[in-house]
Amino acid sequence: MTPAARVQAAIEVVDRVIAAARGNGPPADRIVVDWFRSRRFAGSSDRRAVRELAYAAIRACGEVPVSGRAAVLLLARDDAALAALFDGSRHAPAPIAPDEPAARPGVAPNWLEQALAASGIAGEEAEALLGRAPLDLRVNTLKADRDSLVLPVPAEPTIASQGLRLPAGTPVEQWDAWRDGLVEVQDTGSQLACQALAAQPGETVIDLCAGAGGKTLALAAAMADRGRLIACDTDRARLSRLLPRARRAGVGIVEAVLLDAGREAEGLAAWQGRADALLVDAPCSGSGTWRRNPEARWRLSGVQLARYAGLQGRLLDLAATLLRPGGRLVYVTC
Repeated sequence: MTPAARVQAAIEVVDRVIAAARGNGPPADRIVVDWFRSRRFAGSSDRRAVRELAYAAIRACGEVPVSGRAAVLLLARDDAALAALFDGSRHAPAPIAPDEPAARPGVAPNWLEQALAASGIAGEEAEALLGRAPLDLRVNTLKADRDSLVLPVPAEPTIASQGLRLPAGTPVEQWDAWRDGLVEVQDTGSQLACQALAAQPGETVIDLCAGAGGKTLALAAAMADRGRLIACDTDRARLSRLLPRARRAGVGIVEAVLLDAGREAEGLAAWQGRADALLVDAPCSGSGTWRRNPEARWRLSGVQLARYAGLQGRLLDLAATLLRPGGRLVYVTC
């Protein structure tokens, strides 16, 4: 692909992301994969360039842009080399009209940006929500230790007890260390939340909103795979990914429990007052994931925020009933 053709490709990708955000369609990463699946002629360097430009354009726009072209034009306003590629040649975007508008820059849609500012998140703190995320690993202490683990590339220790940081895009899932369960991809914040719970070997621990089980596996390692670890969720597809991950990690104490939404208390009646420790990673606005899924901020609404707040309160009340006297509860959102 020529440089100009890559720009046009990025515009088309962003067009699809915009449509998906407005219609509750698939996330951007899946859209990018599907777009390239039907364009086998694009090489690895083409894919990387198109993806990076498309994501840069998405991150730059506060409101949902009217088009992918308007989003990329926002970047071109401050990048003469990029603007020059709008030359109308074969497979290239049409030339930029003198009065052609670009998308509005910003951290998020205006209503959401105001809400963030009212919560004390503005300026550099707000902009940090959209910076490209690093790749963090958790060393699985059931099989390895950070101080002695040897990886194909150097990694920087994080403040998490078994955390390592690598550059974004490092192909960790191609490594033997990942395939053999020595490491798991997990953000430092998630690792610290699990450390805060201080799960101990032999305890009864509940992960109330386990999803695909990233935090569940961290808790199992902290428990030295001894005790009872109940992983719950209402999403069958996500929960189904937990047990294969547990086998790879050498975890045998996990009990996966699929709950009915709105009837969680009934599904957990047998655990009332029995848990030593309980983690609530509650469904939320997901602002902590914008660094990886920047289009997610275009999907959020005030009505959804109110629903999340109601659900979070209900889950916190439920969690309290599951703890034994003196038990520990950690509540976290991303």
